[in-house]
Amino acid sequence: MRKIILGGTGMEIGRVVFGGIICMNEEQRDADAQVAYAVENGVNYFDVAPSYGDSELKLGPALFPYRKNVFLACKTAERTAEKSKIEFENSLIRLKTDYFDNYQLHALSASEDADAVFAKGGAMETLIKAKADGRVKRLGLTSHNAETALIALNRYDFDTVMFPVNWALGLGTAFEGRLIAYCKEKNIGLLGMKTLAHRKWRDGEERAYPKSWCRIVYGDDRLGITAVKYTLSRGAHAVVPPGNFDSFSFCLRHIDACADNPLNDEDTAYLTAMLPDGPEQIFN
Repeated sequence: MRKIILGGTGMEIGRVVFGGIICMNEEQRDADAQVAYAVENGVNYFDVAPSYGDSELKLGPALFPYRKNVFLACKTAERTAEKSKIEFENSLIRLKTDYFDNYQLHALSASEDADAVFAKGGAMETLIKAKADGRVKRLGLTSHNAETALIALNRYDFDTVMFPVNWALGLGTAFEGRLIAYCKEKNIGLLGMKTLAHRKWRDGEERAYPKSWCRIVYGDDRLGITAVKYTLSRGAHAVVPPGNFDSFSFCLRHIDACADNPLNDEDTAYLTAMLPDGPEQIFN
């Protein structure tokens, strides 16, 4: 897998991110094998969070042999300095590292979240101090709400944004346009998550991948490949597949070809025809 510079971070990363949920609830030997496969195939950016079950406990030992040669990103969903510091320290221990290459505010969902983390005694105090101490090299945020992400981006020069850059959302609601334009203008590293997401689960529908809270594209190579092409076409530096090994390995196998054969009008027409039945079916 070829590499790309992640915005203005200086990090040269593979265009597929290993999401820590892949390791969640796995046997340690399986997590070890998944991480080894990723590294052998050019993946060098790993992302995880304390809220992903036992994923930190599984990813830490699996990644330890490769730690010096990869980038490790983590997150905090806590909004206060006190609680985020505890979460930060615990993550370092679980992941068997003494620093993070990127540390992110997690799941900024509403303006109240942004207000809380930037308030006196808010989580940004933890992030800024950790960076000043050299225990964090870069700072980022994750969000499913473009307006909230923009509020935070206008208060601090974050290095990265992790955000759904997804065909069903983009073509069905066009909700990410302003945020993507801002990231391009400021050269912010854009990590496109939910690449293979399709729609909400329907009541009673068999969930092939129970770790995923939305139905993902699986068993349809054309739709999956075109979905990846869409994410790249919108300016995402890398894709973050849903948290299962099948989706991850699918993206890994096809990423270079998707980059070499950009989204075209025929692809866009096909994705439009494959949109969920209505806005209520879209997962966000």
